[in-house]
Amino acid sequence: MQKYKFITIIIILSLILTGLPQGEVAALEFDPNQIITDSEMKDYLSMNQSDIQRFLESHNGVLKSYRIKDYTGIERSASEIIYNASQAYKINPKWVLATLQKEQSLITNPSPSQYNLDWAMGYAVCDSCSVDDPKVALFKGFGTQVDRATWRIKYYYENSEKFNFHPGQLYNIDGRDVLVYNQATANLYNYTPHIHGNYNFWKIWQRWFAKIYPDGSLLQQEGDPGVWLISNGKRKPFWSKAALVSRFDESKIIKVSKNDLERYEIGDPIKYPNYSLLSSGDGKIYLTLNEEKKLIESQEVFRMIGYHPEEVIEVSPEELAYYGDGRTITKNSIYPIGALLQDNKTGGVYYVEDGIKYPIIDKEILLANYKNHQLTQVSSEELNKYVTAANKILFPDGTMIKSEVDSKVYIISNNKRRWIANEYSFNQLGYEWTDIITVNEKVVNLHPMGETLDLFLAEEVRYAGN
Repeated sequence: MQKYKFITIIIILSLILTGLPQGEVAALEFDPNQIITDSEMKDYLSMNQSDIQRFLESHNGVLKSYRIKDYTGIERSASEIIYNASQAYKINPKWVLATLQKEQSLITNPSPSQYNLDWAMGYAVCDSCSVDDPKVALFKGFGTQVDRATWRIKYYYENSEKFNFHPGQLYNIDGRDVLVYNQATANLYNYTPHIHGNYNFWKIWQRWFAKIYPDGSLLQQEGDPGVWLISNGKRKPFWSKAALVSRFDESKIIKVSKNDLERYEIGDPIKYPNYSLLSSGDGKIYLTLNEEKKLIESQEVFRMIGYHPEEVIEVSPEELAYYGDGRTITKNSIYPIGALLQDNKTGGVYYVEDGIKYPIIDKEILLANYKNHQLTQVSSEELNKYVTAANKILFPDGTMIKSEVDSKVYIISNNKRRWIANEYSFNQLGYEWTDIITVNEKVVNLHPMGETLDLFLAEEVRYAGN
């Protein structure tokens, strides 16, 4: 695999998405019917041994430097024992880490008791069991606990009919009705047959392993047609294919789990494509572009631009309020809907809108923003008629870039470049190496530095001060 020093997204919808929640809802809440998905439980390649070791070190518990004999009698580090078990049984090492914390707090506790280490995963320890029972004592020891517990989850998958909990069936657990949605959730209840214990597991999982995507990311839940834009920490649904493709490159999509998507509150929907004509019934007509609406000054100007009354969409005042106010389009407006102009002598390219020209200094920026726009050749004298903007056109949010002279990879978010600090973060967020654009250092530096994107540190940032 090509290595960089480390460092969004969409599918075609039907014309109107159905089943979208109305208004804002609270961020993800515990759902006892589906605690994690099967794809999450089985993602045994989610972390390599180095990832696990760094994770243990970042939480400063005893396991960061713990060494002990595994179930075969060979002395190994805790990270190696965890990794080997996850690979042997093809179970996500994150499940092991979360269970170690749920059962004995070993990820964060620097001074656990010997009991905590001996019964690290709570395996074979039940409400009516004694750890002094010779049959139970067979499973004593950190290495044996990790190996046997991970094996057990695989065994649940392969022999589900032998156990109490099954997908698609309704159970009363601790006085609460639970309709088990999938085998992963059934496995968790078979391992810990209580609501509270699985709620604790879920809290740990969300705190440590939920993926936090930068603004500008486009997400789609696995198995669902809906596409969402992450903006200001919320998810905004697209209501039509046209609204999507008029703003973003539909080939860039990140598939995510239900849990990863639902941790975001729902924001205002993106209903209409760019360059829509909207009116709320008061005779005023607006042209929309991204988050702005431009008032068309008169019917004369409307006709001058070349629009037809049948193109106007009647909307509510509340829908219009989603858009900020842009410049009014008058009969004197020059390129009110924007145009790409190129100096036929120097080759310089500008995006011109409302008589202001914005320099585009790199071909890759041009392609990323205006791939399907026509480039018009004009004279230098023509371009000199327009005011030059102080700010240049930058890469759109969700673009990944790197310099020709540096291996660091950045994701653009809110016009800033966020360094993706390690391969773990890059892979966990579903990014593709082939999507990285290499440009010269000057182009990279056009984008101010933003916060580093590091999933190992995300938990500390999210919960700082709590």
